[in-house]
Amino acid sequence: MEYTKLGNSNLIVSKICMGCMGFGDGKKDGRTWTINEEESTQIIKKGLELGINFFDTAIGYQDGMSERYLGKILKKLVEREKVVIATKFLPRTEKDIKMGITAQEHIENNLNKSLKNLGVEYIDLYIYHMWDYNTPIYDIMEGLNNMIKVGKIKHIGISNCYAWQLAKANSLAEKEGFVKFISVQGHYNLIFREEEREMIPYCEEENIALTPYSPLAGGRLAKKIGENSKRLQEDTYAKFKYDKTEEQDKKIIQRVVELADKKGVSMTEISLAWLLSKGTIPVVGATKSYHIEGAVKALKIKLTKEEIDYLEENYIAHDLVGVMAENRSKK
Repeated sequence: MEYTKLGNSNLIVSKICMGCMGFGDGKKDGRTWTINEEESTQIIKKGLELGINFFDTAIGYQDGMSERYLGKILKKLVEREKVVIATKFLPRTEKDIKMGITAQEHIENNLNKSLKNLGVEYIDLYIYHMWDYNTPIYDIMEGLNNMIKVGKIKHIGISNCYAWQLAKANSLAEKEGFVKFISVQGHYNLIFREEEREMIPYCEEENIALTPYSPLAGGRLAKKIGENSKRLQEDTYAKFKYDKTEEQDKKIIQRVVELADKKGVSMTEISLAWLLSKGTIPVVGATKSYHIEGAVKALKIKLTKEEIDYLEENYIAHDLVGVMAENRSKK
């Protein structure tokens, strides 16, 4: 395993982060490919054996079940100080707003639930899951800063935002003496590279860590064209994100296949090696042990400039999809 410092923090993390969205019963949310506690235990155990110390979850994953599984399993297998736990909170709901729950109260309420779910006294990285146009960013930053002050969180990150939103939040934090976001978790992979326009150059300039989600595009960058899997068949949200550009993406996927065959490695290894070459720390979801084994193997592959250019050559601009397609003011 290779390790790196997480942005402008003192956290030393594995260069592969284990994404835990697949842990827990997700049938209610249409995640029929999720796994039970016993299967989750085997994957976390395998990850720890391979040197992974960075785990990502969210209170919104299976109504907190992912957090509960992760906390319970880690407690059995490893000392708290030896792992870095990231979790996320969602914006206030319309009901919260009507009830007069402030941003600060919302953050503290959600954080306390996550701490209870995980069975820990603090969160290493607490992530603002998506931009909330109904709440002033001052209130969000102040609320997070208050939780830093009392020791419930160590650092803060953000997900699903534009570069201008991250810059605005961190500029405000600097002005007011609040803590800044040290990481951003955005949608980034070989067939969706819109983060390269503004976000990646900004983060490189400010030393903000990039921890991309969907690094394998819901399995599309790990399977040959025509191959199938339970997730490819049943993940309706991923279909919504990728099916519209399927034909243009096939050209890129085919090049992943060619390079993987040439090197005698898996498509997973090539796809993640490309992300690692960009200085990112991919959040790799795993529902089988070989998923995390393949992810770690990617660290051994160092792509040449020519190979990177070959993989990137056929990319054309994509419309924003998923959460980012909803990131707009309702005004």
